[in-house]
Amino acid sequence: MFTRRLVQFAAVACIAAASVATGALPAQAQEWPSKSVRILVGANPGGGSDTLARLLGQAFTEQTGQPFVIENRPGASNTIAADVTAKAEKDGYALLVAASTSVSIAPHLIKLGYDTLKDLQPVGLIALVPNVLVINKDMGINSVAELVDYMKANPGKVKYGSSGFGSTHVILAEQFNLSAGVKSVHIPYKGASQTQIDIIAGKIQMTFDTVPAALEQIKAGNLKPLAVTSPQRLPEMPDVPTIAEAGYPDVAIQVMYALYTTGGTPREVVDQINGSLNKVLAHAPVKKRLAEFGGTIETMDVDAFTAFNQKEYDRFGALIAKAGIKAR
Repeated sequence: MFTRRLVQFAAVACIAAASVATGALPAQAQEWPSKSVRILVGANPGGGSDTLARLLGQAFTEQTGQPFVIENRPGASNTIAADVTAKAEKDGYALLVAASTSVSIAPHLIKLGYDTLKDLQPVGLIALVPNVLVINKDMGINSVAELVDYMKANPGKVKYGSSGFGSTHVILAEQFNLSAGVKSVHIPYKGASQTQIDIIAGKIQMTFDTVPAALEQIKAGNLKPLAVTSPQRLPEMPDVPTIAEAGYPDVAIQVMYALYTTGGTPREVVDQINGSLNKVLAHAPVKKRLAEFGGTIETMDVDAFTAFNQKEYDRFGALIAKAGIKAR
């Protein structure tokens, strides 16, 4: 069980005492959270952001004593949950666990009902997590090189799945097409779980799934991993090379998973949420689980993460332009 913020209470008490001495008592923000909190997720249960949201939700509940309820709103390239968060009350009780898809990629490709940089308040970075290139295990292919040879011999025959047009799956697959000089056909889904089902069934052949979403099916032997997009091999898959090792460094892209709330939420509340998040990320079980996914944790305050969020937005905009992915 996490301890409550005794240091924060002591600091507030000191400020109040000093204010009384001077005849003025400043307004004090109510400590967050004083009631249950929604964590919105743009993926189906089992997707990468859902897996991380449930991990964080449990840790937040232990830390604060308040319930954190996961609310899945899949679809539209993970942007439905972001839209709901952007239009929620500005009080910090609607949080969004988002991957790069909805906050850094989709805004460059899809007409949205919210302004990503204004209507979503960055709270903090959760982790940078790699994707993994997985294929149907019955294809008889055992390496990226063999996959490329197969795709060149069968142009347009290989289909790749994604969780929507503006997802990291699409960015990576199209960058891979460009780098390898091959062609694969995009088949969009509402979430990673359905994509995996159809790869296992042989209806489609591949995807660049997030490691949190794919790891269980990889361990079960249902999906064959060919490469990871991380800078180094992952401890959970030591025999799987990096995509750079396979000869495609341009495809070595990691996904940002981060926490947001509604734009316009008071800064003191945002700072409290950020403090809670960073304590959760320092908790040993959370660190261990994120490490299993290949996640790199870097805690940031609100200002640092806001600047990082802007850089990620600009970085993916440049990648989309380079890969020639057209807006819809």
